[in-house]
Amino acid sequence: MKKILIFIKKIFFPIKEKGSLTIIAVGPGDPSLLTIQAINALKKSKIIFYPISGEDKNSFSAKIVNKYIKKKKQIPLIFPMGKKEYDSEFIWKSGAKIIVDYINRNLQVALLCLGDTSICASSFYLKKEIKKNYPQIKIINIPGISSLSLAAALGDFQLIKKGENLNILECPDDKVQFLNLINKQSKTVLAILKVGKRWEWVKYALEEKKMLRKAILAVNLGMENQYIGDASKYFSNELPYFSLILLRLGLE
Repeated sequence: MKKILIFIKKIFFPIKEKGSLTIIAVGPGDPSLLTIQAINALKKSKIIFYPISGEDKNSFSAKIVNKYIKKKKQIPLIFPMGKKEYDSEFIWKSGAKIIVDYINRNLQVALLCLGDTSICASSFYLKKEIKKNYPQIKIINIPGISSLSLAAALGDFQLIKKGENLNILECPDDKVQFLNLINKQSKTVLAILKVGKRWEWVKYALEEKKMLRKAILAVNLGMENQYIGDASKYFSNELPYFSLILLRLGLE
């Protein structure tokens, strides 16, 4: 009798699942690199938030998972992307409030993150804001394949060997800083992210140090116009935002 009562209670008086936030890393660009965990989380989520860089911009992260979110409510959020015209503090606070409003309706909410959630992820700042002001919210992080991991795989480049250090960093803002970085390192692999608009002087700095041919350049990984290979063979003086360099300093 007790089991029957429990069964009836579950059917007619189901316990409402509390809302939560899942930050889903969607990889560097190729939908085939999505993890099974990411796909399952997308299927369970009711609301999908994704980052854009401006009012009329498309989202690379949303495009990657388009197959799984077509019938779901999708909400874009403007992320600063390092642009000075945006008030970062306001963006993170307002974005966190919008997300939490949906979570408080007992909805499963997802926030898309390009690449991996732990490497230069803007989602970190939103998560920080939510944890600070809404500590009751449950947050789950789902990791993904990073751009530097994909670059190393496609470029047949060993990211780190025995006795070496791996230094992952954003590209310095000027040539002097960049050269100082290279001169001070030994037995180190540099994974330099967000080269983009700095490429012209980075290229000439590497030429001066006779390192250009040793550098692996990765551009738009996982996307249609992908380039991965010898940096000296990339002839354009312009690079898109999604670009990085892998460089081994010291003996092979």
